[in-house]
Amino acid sequence: MAKRSTLFIRIVEGKNLPIKDITGSSDPYCIVKIDNEAIIRTATIWKTLSPFWGEEYTVHLPPYFRTVSFYVLDEDSLSRDDVIGKVSISKEVLTAKPQGVDGWMNLTEIDPDEEVQGEIHLQISVLGDGDIPRKLCCQVLEARDLAKKDRNGASDPFVRVRYNGKTYESAVVKKSCYPRWNESFEFELDETLADTGLLSVEVWDWDLVSRNDFLGKVLFNINKLQSAQQEEGWFRLGPDKSKHSEYEGTLGSLRLQLRLRDEVVLPSSHYKPLTELLSQSVGSQLNGNWPDFIMLIDETTTAESRQEVANNLVKLFLGQGLVKEFLDVLFKLELEKTTEPNTLFRSNSLASKSMESFLKVAGMQYLHRLLGPIINRIFEEKKYVELDPSKVELKEAGCAGLHRQQTESDIIQQSSNLLQSYLSELLTSILQSASYCPLLICQVFNQLYLRVQERFPDPEYRKVKFIAVTSFLCLRFISPAIMSPKLFHLREKHADARTSRTLLLLAKAVQTIGNMDTLACCSKEPWMACLQPAIQQGITQLKDFITKLVNCHESEDLELQKRMSLQCGTMEKEGFLFLHRTKDKCMPMTSPFKKYYVTLSKDTLSYSRTQHSKKNSFISLPKIRAVEKVEEKCFGSANVMQIISSEDSGQQETLYLDCKSVNELNHWLSALRKACSHNTNTMSCYHPGIYKADRWSCCHQKEKSDPGCDKTRHGVTLQEWYDPLDPDLEAQLIYQHLHSVQHAIRDKYYKLKEQQGVQEADSVREQKKVDGLSNLFSILQDLHDAHAAVEEEERSKNKNDLDFISPTGRMERDIRHPHI
Repeated sequence: MAKRSTLFIRIVEGKNLPIKDITGSSDPYCIVKIDNEAIIRTATIWKTLSPFWGEEYTVHLPPYFRTVSFYVLDEDSLSRDDVIGKVSISKEVLTAKPQGVDGWMNLTEIDPDEEVQGEIHLQISVLGDGDIPRKLCCQVLEARDLAKKDRNGASDPFVRVRYNGKTYESAVVKKSCYPRWNESFEFELDETLADTGLLSVEVWDWDLVSRNDFLGKVLFNINKLQSAQQEEGWFRLGPDKSKHSEYEGTLGSLRLQLRLRDEVVLPSSHYKPLTELLSQSVGSQLNGNWPDFIMLIDETTTAESRQEVANNLVKLFLGQGLVKEFLDVLFKLELEKTTEPNTLFRSNSLASKSMESFLKVAGMQYLHRLLGPIINRIFEEKKYVELDPSKVELKEAGCAGLHRQQTESDIIQQSSNLLQSYLSELLTSILQSASYCPLLICQVFNQLYLRVQERFPDPEYRKVKFIAVTSFLCLRFISPAIMSPKLFHLREKHADARTSRTLLLLAKAVQTIGNMDTLACCSKEPWMACLQPAIQQGITQLKDFITKLVNCHESEDLELQKRMSLQCGTMEKEGFLFLHRTKDKCMPMTSPFKKYYVTLSKDTLSYSRTQHSKKNSFISLPKIRAVEKVEEKCFGSANVMQIISSEDSGQQETLYLDCKSVNELNHWLSALRKACSHNTNTMSCYHPGIYKADRWSCCHQKEKSDPGCDKTRHGVTLQEWYDPLDPDLEAQLIYQHLHSVQHAIRDKYYKLKEQQGVQEADSVREQKKVDGLSNLFSILQDLHDAHAAVEEEERSKNKNDLDFISPTGRMERDIRHPHI
């Protein structure tokens, strides 16, 4: 059984941000943190107080996460970036709104006393019995992952323990966020304070000149401790008493869209009946007697949930090898409802959304190979392109020659030539892509082409079968990727205003070609007429491409099939990184990193000097024991990660990778953690520092073989387009959808029961429908009972957890931190 949370994040825009630069503006960007761990950095939007990001992320989280925070900063090239403010949202708020949070949220000032993190390891006991006065003993063992308060990237922590007006302080551990104290403090237990007495354990950063910095605290109820006699464990440090910020509401606001989904994925055997029922609903062995089940899902899916349901169904049928049959059922259902060919697949139906999801899952590698060169060319050239006379800006275009300003007609003519060049290169790439388009995509387009041709055989509709293919390929796949290359992982950052306009005009041309109607485009936007010859030629070329695409059969050359096979479910990631590999060697004084091309495949992590040179260094993925971040102070970079693996001899080896940004760091962390998710010999703790000068830089232990001082983190990962399929998760999500619409399904069931006997000719078919729905109800009930049993087991497990009082005075259960 797997339990996890999935958080959908959309950072939309900001407004009314304060001025941070001398230019009277700011250069804002966002950092997203999950419980103080930075996982996302948005693009910087230059010179604006009302930035628009429009960035979307899906993050998989452990069920024990507590807070998601959005920090807005102003980027400065010469000095440290300015912090503008933050928005923090607790898990409780997200859980209380299962439909999601969507709206403007005010930025608040960042209070250093509230920016705490980390945990402290304590042993608290009540000593004495009978006539002997009892004592309260607090043993402070160690702490981990404390906030970094000093310029050297660490802190100088000490502990202050308070009870009944008496205070003790521990020794100061210099330059460490993973200190070890092993000190004990005793207090005489005041029996008169049994119900109200509190033990306070505070952690502070010692400073020689300025005042000490607060690092967090934990409060314990003495009455609870007397009942338990002794408690030991790791406790999360909390903030000091919250202060009301005088700047609240004056720092601007963010518009965010968030939705949290908690999932308990049962063992595969629980989902087998549902998966078999879904497979039978599209299987050819039933001769079409039960595609009504897919129709039922279509009828009961709301517009808000249709995209998610379509995505889940596509992934499930991909895993079952039945996605082609599933899409064919949807094609037939959609064609039966369509009377006007011009409206075919233009609505956001389940068929349209499913085909859109299929192309994104199965065709992303194809899309990158197709569009990558032309997108990169446009970004690198950064040419000013404008065809609309009302939008031409002469100052943007610059001079045509020495001291000669360009005219409007000059700009439009140059723009037309550039766009025709881009369009010609793109169409050539599309024509050539028939040789490497995945075979499964070709087969799906083939059956779509034939179904439309059967439905509209008249000569006047001869273009409809081509438009049906281009409505998905051009309008819902290629064109959106051109307009927003970052959302399709073609670029790391959003385009600036000039490049965005060029991409938009190119996407308009592609849409016009996809619609196969040049007259309609020119009537709406007459300034596009200069592209009409190129568009007309593109329509002819696209028809030739579609004809070649849909005639790709399985009888063709075997090597061609291998090249075109679907690479879905294979974890692959590659790119240049700076690496350093160490066994027993100490870290050299100079920079140890060298540039390599790193490739993550299904079974290995390999690297070589160049992209095309032979991979001569490999790490077998099953031998990887941990994939974690490295402290910034170690290499002077916040984007270094370490891969700890074991060799056949049992010797441990560490590979350090230096990434160029927090986003690249987290993408590699996510990819490696997911690729190693089934490893059995994983570490429960590790050293976030490096071994240098005969000691660990993080906790100052002197033996290299000493156990780690921080727990490993496997839970936080970013969802990527190349993630392997998870059939159990998709089945769970489909079950949740069916469970949410079971009332509509039940109404359908009773309606079919009433119709039995009225339609004698179709009584056998109707009986199959009734039996199928009855089987569905039984499957849903079994899954519901299984989840109820898991919830009951979880509740009984939590009854014995330690109760303690948080800094806010609220009773909580610390179920997160097992002993290392």
